[in-house]
Amino acid sequence: MSKRSMALESMPPAAQAGMRQLGADLAVARKRRRESLRAWAQRIGVSEPTLVRMERGDPSVSMGAYVTALWLMGRVQAVAELAAPALDLGALESAVRAAQTRSVRKPPSIEERLRTPSQAGKP
Repeated sequence: MSKRSMALESMPPAAQAGMRQLGADLAVARKRRRESLRAWAQRIGVSEPTLVRMERGDPSVSMGAYVTALWLMGRVQAVAELAAPALDLGALESAVRAAQTRSVRKPPSIEERLRTPSQAGKP
């Protein structure tokens, strides 16, 4: 008997919904290409029951199988964007907050900003 992963048991509902949507989208892609379950499964390198599980959005199926299916669809480049640092807005916001708390310089007053460069050092 295989041990079920804690990650699968504690998967948030939004993540489960995303997996179901991915599975449904893979099924649509296969059907649009007029591929049978058998042919598509062979091309991905999985069994037909595994492909059926993928199309249901089963999170226990290997990520490699999902990525291979995306490759067959011509969408493998999307995988690289999933956790791209440039698109990680949560980390960016955290970095901005940290930089703001480290800042010890107070912004210049209006008077200082209105002075001309030659007057900047004079009281």
